[in-house]
Amino acid sequence: MRAKLNYYQQQIKSRSIVLNIFFLSALLLLISGFIMAQSKAPVLVDYDSIVMGAEQYQQYIPELKNKRVALLVNHASLVGNRHLVDVLLSKKIDMVKIFSPEHGFRGKMDAGEIFEEGTDPQSGLPIVSLYGKHKKPSEEDLQDVDILLIDLQDVGTRFYTYISTMSLAMEACAEYNVEVIVLDRPNPNGYFVDGPVLKKEYQSFVGMHPVPVVYGMTIGEYAQMVNGEGWLKDGVQCELQVVNLAKYNRNMIVKLKVAPSPNLPNWKSVYLYPSLCFFEGTVVSVGRGTKYPFQVYGHPDLPFGDFSFLPQSIPGKSSHPKLQGEVCYGQYLSGYAGNYTNNPAEINLTWLISSYKYLSSKTEFFNNYFDKLAGTEELKKQIIAGKSPQDIRESWQEGLEAFKKIREKYLLYD
Repeated sequence: MRAKLNYYQQQIKSRSIVLNIFFLSALLLLISGFIMAQSKAPVLVDYDSIVMGAEQYQQYIPELKNKRVALLVNHASLVGNRHLVDVLLSKKIDMVKIFSPEHGFRGKMDAGEIFEEGTDPQSGLPIVSLYGKHKKPSEEDLQDVDILLIDLQDVGTRFYTYISTMSLAMEACAEYNVEVIVLDRPNPNGYFVDGPVLKKEYQSFVGMHPVPVVYGMTIGEYAQMVNGEGWLKDGVQCELQVVNLAKYNRNMIVKLKVAPSPNLPNWKSVYLYPSLCFFEGTVVSVGRGTKYPFQVYGHPDLPFGDFSFLPQSIPGKSSHPKLQGEVCYGQYLSGYAGNYTNNPAEINLTWLISSYKYLSSKTEFFNNYFDKLAGTEELKKQIIAGKSPQDIRESWQEGLEAFKKIREKYLLYD
């Protein structure tokens, strides 16, 4: 009898242990799920908390020794507080020239402003503009170059032209047998993927490849994708090396140390840029010619919003801004950007659609630039037809899923 009792006690004890293990496992799963859910909220970090590709000397300086090096850089190509050009000079690298993208080597040119080539007074290196009519390096430009070193700060949107300049430079290097090294930098909008995928017939300098408006990749990852997918002209591929970042993950909203271009002066403007840039293809101002470009939107005839602003000429930033000298009414979005953890990781279409509803009866709302920015004619048609943001987003999903499968092959970070 006692033996049987001991047997049942043992069984109960065993089952109790099993149940405890089960409930403990379930609790751990719930906790880990909660942590994972919380980790999806983007994290705002300072630029200096990340180790840039340009800082990882051991990975690329040996490659540059005894080679003729050209650089594709601008004012934001910093290593700590020193410009990359100065760093390479101190390391006795044979630099032969500097290529500069839109806004110039010193980053002081207005959007679309053509600038003259010349010589950098600090280094004595010749500067070759890759903007205006001369967007792609020629054979003559590259005849004395063995390696092109690219170090540009992207903001993660298809219509930001630095990735177009990089792509054309890679294409030229593939054609003329020049090696390419990309020093990676963080993407402050790298935590999400959204927007319509560009259609081939809308290819332009503000949209060269079949990617969505927000592609969720660093500039190094993007370079690998363009090269690996054969998206350069005639499918050519360059010899490419990417120097990775350290201490970076895709969940970060990075407060850039230097304004990447004249009209993106701070992290809030960079955060809002994917949503507000569509207004550049409309009659609505995004605050060019004010102290807060890409942090506001407005128009003289908008009846809503509690904010007003007056666009004025600011040489080097907005010499001839839209609606110059006219009081615009609309919204100041600093608070929206400040609540980034509560905002969905997506392009905000509500501002665009509501502005169209109020203004389309008063003026021609869209201009010829809008479809180029969108990369498709569909977005404009959907807004005119009165589609909701949810309906429009749903129409993007098939293209986004197809793109994500391509993108997956080239991601370098968690």
